[in-house]
Amino acid sequence: LVVLTAAMSSLNSGLYSTGRILRSMAMSGSAPKFTSVMSRSQVPYGGILLTSGICVLGVGLNFVVPADAFEIVLNFAAIGILSTWGMIMICHLLFWKKTQEGELTRPSYRLPGSPWTELVTLAFLASVLVLMYADGGAGRTTVLCLPLIVAALVAGWYVIRGRLQRTSAKADA
Repeated sequence: LVVLTAAMSSLNSGLYSTGRILRSMAMSGSAPKFTSVMSRSQVPYGGILLTSGICVLGVGLNFVVPADAFEIVLNFAAIGILSTWGMIMICHLLFWKKTQEGELTRPSYRLPGSPWTELVTLAFLASVLVLMYADGGAGRTTVLCLPLIVAALVAGWYVIRGRLQRTSAKADA
């Protein structure tokens, strides 16, 4: 009962936050327009419906491969975390390089050990990816799906890029 209550609470907070995040993204042109639709009581039900649909995919995954569903979802979440931190480190490396070249002003707070800190972090993140692959099973499948995930993200970016530029132009006018 406690685990079920905790899972329902987590799902509720996820629906609450992603519904509002998707609405904000839709207002700026970064998400599908239907996710900005609000109910009379100001609930972003478009975003909540999209999030609920993705949760139903998880239920379907549990129906198809019940023994591996948790590991698959966990591995895809890990890929999201690894890629997010990887991009943060790459962006900071580029920022550090531009400050060294005098293109940008260095802030008063500086990351200790930069650029080595970023390089060590990137090496650690890459090693986690290698370990996921070496683990076999769902971990290997997840890593092998990376090119498909990257292709889908790049395609999605190109689809919304024009919409973002139009939204930005309207805001500037």
